[in-house]
Amino acid sequence: MQSQERVNKNVTNGIALAVIWLAAIATVGALGTILVYVFVNGIGQLTPTFIFTNPHGVLMEGGIWPTIQATLYVTALAMLITTPIAVLAAVYLAEYAVQGRLVQTIRFAADSLASVPSIVMGLFGLSLFVEGLGMRLSAIAAALSLAFLLLPIIVRTTEESIRAVPKYIRWGSYGLGASKWQTVSRIVLPSALPRITTGVILAAGRAAGETAVVIYTMGTMINAPVSPMDPGRTMPVDLMLKAQEGINVPSAYGTAMLLVLMVLAFNLVARWIGRRNRRMQG
Repeated sequence: MQSQERVNKNVTNGIALAVIWLAAIATVGALGTILVYVFVNGIGQLTPTFIFTNPHGVLMEGGIWPTIQATLYVTALAMLITTPIAVLAAVYLAEYAVQGRLVQTIRFAADSLASVPSIVMGLFGLSLFVEGLGMRLSAIAAALSLAFLLLPIIVRTTEESIRAVPKYIRWGSYGLGASKWQTVSRIVLPSALPRITTGVILAAGRAAGETAVVIYTMGTMINAPVSPMDPGRTMPVDLMLKAQEGINVPSAYGTAMLLVLMVLAFNLVARWIGRRNRRMQG
């Protein structure tokens, strides 16, 4: 009887392991197929002329430099708006709030906001910032809309990072006579900073790759925004329009390749910070 149970357990474990491996292979295979396809079609377009010159002509010949500037501009602006608010909210939830119904409601609201489709957030930004507040199609309207999209991500990441700081570090600080705010600002936040930075970088990668939010709030005009009230066209929007209209398809592949490299760089930097933090703690 025991032998039969052991055989059944081994069979069950083997089936579960096979299913897990198949799921992992399917995921990596799908990602690899997309990356190889984009690489084969787009790597030939990545020249200094393509990256650092402006487009011209009916078929948008030339480079995509204004779209790169617009992408970096609106991403940086969105992170400047979102990060302080999200970090302070996470500090309140993790360190100051009494764990009860109110905190559970706030966390539920953050999780619900994180699950809102980006196109819905784009329509919300169009209604509130572009039309309601009269900001027109501009970088600031896109940045504020992206801030709503990124806020729950950074809040939850920062809160978990703060909670991961060992309690004995706080007790040692209190034992030396430090106040609550001194402990949080000088002990807890510096200890959690690498993980917080990782979450912020990943959120920046999400912002750089967004299309639906930006196209409704920043427009499609090809120019590098100088002030927050200027419109512009980011790289994902430029890629979508070129692919839809069939205008200069090779340039669309080059834009896709550069965008993949940019998002990959965000993720690699985040992983490097995480590994460095683990080595320092280990």
